[in-house]
Amino acid sequence: MANVEASVRDLVDRGRDCTEKALAQMDLRRKINLLIGEWRAAGGGDVLPDVRNRVRLRPLKKAADPARTIAHR
Repeated sequence: MANVEASVRDLVDRGRDCTEKALAQMDLRRKINLLIGEWRAAGGGDVLPDVRNRVRLRPLKKAADPARTIAHR
């Protein structure tokens, strides 16, 4: 799913039509929501991982300006 999101961002940044990729992204999100609903209906009650925690764990890319890198965190 991350690849599809990156592809949509890239197309938008270049001013291209991203309809097909955006629809694919929405379809993936819909499938994930259905899977979560099925998991909960089957008795799943654990706290699911949050994307914010994963983003914090990723190393930052090397930046020319260290002050800018710190500001983005």
